[in-house]
Order: sequence, then C-alpha cells, then structure tokens
Amino acid sequence: MAIDSTSGVNLNDVLAASGVSSGTKKTTVDTAAQTGTSTLGKDAFLQLLVTQMQHQNPLDPQDNGEFVAQLAQFSSLEGITSLNDSVNTITSSLGSSQALQASSLVGRSVIVQNDKAVVDTADSFNAQVVVPQAISEGKIIVKDKDGNTVKTIEMGAQAAGYADFIWDGTNSSGAKVDPGTYTFTATTTVEGQSVQMNTLLPAKVTSVSFSAAGEMVLNLAGVGKVSLSDVQTIGI
Repeated sequence: MAIDSTSGVNLNDVLAASGVSSGTKKTTVDTAAQTGTSTLGKDAFLQLLVTQMQHQNPLDPQDNGEFVAQLAQFSSLEGITSLNDSVNTITSSLGSSQALQASSLVGRSVIVQNDKAVVDTADSFNAQVVVPQAISEGKIIVKDKDGNTVKTIEMGAQAAGYADFIWDGTNSSGAKVDPGTYTFTATTTVEGQSVQMNTLLPAKVTSVSFSAAGEMVLNLAGVGKVSLSDVQTIGI
C-alpha cells in the first residue's frame, strides 16, 4: 500500500493510529504464525486504507488513480477470499463423494495390469493380454506360488489390441489344481526375439484407502495397493 512520504507518517504510525498494532496486528501475527505468511487480511487492509486517508497531507492529497488502484486491490482480495472458501467447500464435497464411491468398490472385481492373481480354480479364469502388434503365435505360461509351471495356454495368431484368454483351472495333465495365487506370463516372438506382453487380470477389492495427496488407493487381493487411475475396468 502506498503512503504519502511528504505527510511524515510512516507505516508504524498508521498501524498505531488505526489500532492495528494492538488487536488486528496481533491477529495478523497469530495468523502468520499458523500459515507461515505475513499477508494482511482484508479487514486489516481496509483499516490501513481508511487510516491512510485520515493521515494524508491535506495540501497534497492522495492521487485519485492511486486510490482507485488500492480499492481494486481490496476488491481483488475480497474476491480471492470468496474463491478460496468456494474451493474449500468443493474439496470437502469431493472428499465425501470419493469416500462414498470407495465404500461401494469393496468386494467388487477390477481389472488391472498385473501378472499375479488369486484364482478360484473351481471356476474358469478370464483375463486379457495386450498385443502390441499383429502376431502369428503367442503363449501364456501359468505358474503357481512356488514358481512351478502349471500349464501353457497357446494363443495362436492375434491382431493388435486386446486378446482374451481363459484358464479352466487345470494343469497340463487336465487335473484341477488348488485355488491360490498364480502368475501369468504372456510371450510372443517378434523378428526372432522373444517379447513379453502385458496381462490384464481380475482382482477383488478388499479395502480402500486414501494417499497423503488425497488419491484413492485400492487394496487388491493377491496384488497389493494400486491407484484407482490404474484400474482398467470395474466389474461386479
């Protein structure tokens, strides 16, 4: 804020005359201690503006343009304060909405890019492979928690995109295996080189939490923590 230097009044004098040095100044100091800033609030700003007008040199009053500029600053401060209140309200509402959304995801199945999944071998296991380009053949190797190969699923020729595959829960001998955590590795050959492809596997949401940044994090059975933004599909 500009103060006419010819009037012989400095900022400390203005603060003392306006009462800011005792009440408002103390409030400003307390606020600065909490927020880490020394910015004056709108009430203190207005008091200083009025006090400046009272102590201006009557022979050389404040310029009208400068006065209007200071009023514009006050108006901007008022608008920013209102905007901050509105943003805080929206943020609070968004947090409540996310919490409600999170509770509805527990117990549901989601599709994420991963190579491990908890499989109930009593039912068929449906998943996908991300095929980067058209291939003439490919295969998916299923391994148990100990790293032993359980079965190899041949994919055949596939176009670029997403290729579905089904595992019936049996081993290479056709016998049903025990339920548990299994690893799925999809590979193909491109120009004589073995290339691994990403797999999209289903997983059940066991719980939901929020990161320090406020992002929703899903805790998946057999997978661990994944961000909601990493989820490809939400099922039943």
